[in-house]
Amino acid sequence: MRIVSRILIGAAAATAVAVGAPVAAHAATSTGSAYEADWGPYFSSDHRAKATGHVSVEKKPYKHWYWKTVVVKKKVCKPGKGDKHCKIVIKKTKKHAWVWKHRDVFTVHSKLYANKWWGGKKCAWETFKVVEHDGDTYFRKFRNCKKFPAEFSFSGKDAAHIFVDVSRGHFGGPTGQHSGWKDVYHAAA
Repeated sequence: MRIVSRILIGAAAATAVAVGAPVAAHAATSTGSAYEADWGPYFSSDHRAKATGHVSVEKKPYKHWYWKTVVVKKKVCKPGKGDKHCKIVIKKTKKHAWVWKHRDVFTVHSKLYANKWWGGKKCAWETFKVVEHDGDTYFRKFRNCKKFPAEFSFSGKDAAHIFVDVSRGHFGGPTGQHSGWKDVYHAAA
């Protein structure tokens, strides 16, 4: 009886540790970033190019420096006949000051597959469109003209939306079979 109870207690403890360990590991990784998710797979319209990946976004603090206007009151006295003539002078001066702000820093990882790496339009292309919070837009393009998948990554800051377009093309650029803009990341409003 004693041996059976020890085995049951040991099995219960092992189950509790096994169930609790993944939860603790996930909690440690999720506290460092504000957003983390997989995206894709997205295909070109002829299904001969495929892109999949992962995006992570972190809030990072930084010091924002600016010039602050400060009003200074100063008593100015001039010697006169017998006594001083004093008056208060108000001056505006500039002072260098800073305040803590946060920016969202993102990293996009992708894996690009070319399922037809011979003949015309042998390259797989992925074009990322990054729309920032202020409305500015920029693009990042990557290609894979080989049999094996290629991995790419890029980083930036303050993205409101990130989209990807998977297409086919030649070595110089994408030429057709576009997937259209697919969602990779959308910032919460």
